[in-house]
Amino acid sequence: MDPGLKMIHSLVRQGENDHIEFKRKVAHPEKIVKEVVAFANADGGHLLIGVSDNGDIPGVKFPDEEEYALTKAILELCKPKIDFDLEFIPLSESEDKAVLHYRIRSGSKKPYYAKEKQTDQYGIAYFRIEDRSVKASKELKEILKRTNRKKGTSFRYGEKEQFLMQYLEENEEITLSQFQEKAGISKYQASRKLILLVAAQVLEIIPREKEDLFVLKSLETSSDQFVI
Repeated sequence: MDPGLKMIHSLVRQGENDHIEFKRKVAHPEKIVKEVVAFANADGGHLLIGVSDNGDIPGVKFPDEEEYALTKAILELCKPKIDFDLEFIPLSESEDKAVLHYRIRSGSKKPYYAKEKQTDQYGIAYFRIEDRSVKASKELKEILKRTNRKKGTSFRYGEKEQFLMQYLEENEEITLSQFQEKAGISKYQASRKLILLVAAQVLEIIPREKEDLFVLKSLETSSDQFVI
């Protein structure tokens, strides 16, 4: 088997996850770019065009047309510019069908945004969580932005911070709304404190579809969750 096709089969066997996304074809490129942005905002990933959700590999009949539509959308609708590699993987020598393999790089200018159309001034930042691309929270976007900076982060270890540390030692995790309520502070104050503590590497953020979780920073992290 061709090495490229062998790699595609290896990726498909893993199923869709935090690093792999299947698309049967490029029917709506403006929707697919959110997957690209989600990978760039996380650890990168593989976008396979010509693979069904159930893992079948029918390929695409006109790969050049599919590539043109999607690459154009990535260049026009994703901001800032996203780095990616592209391979055409023929299914066999006897037919013209192929799989498009987009390898999306983890970005160095996070957060990345996907616009619905080129004339939009702003877009939406997405993040990869397991096999889904979800909207990034305000806190996650700010934390992603801070990962681009090389200087350290300082914060004041006050009464609320001390309360938070004690709570996490007893309960392991907390959400923004829980911290706001239990600490008796405003949402803005709770958000600011959590962001600074993550930036200072005291806490970790675990992005979730409904509400992010915050936990104490550990030396080892689970492979099934993204942590900053």
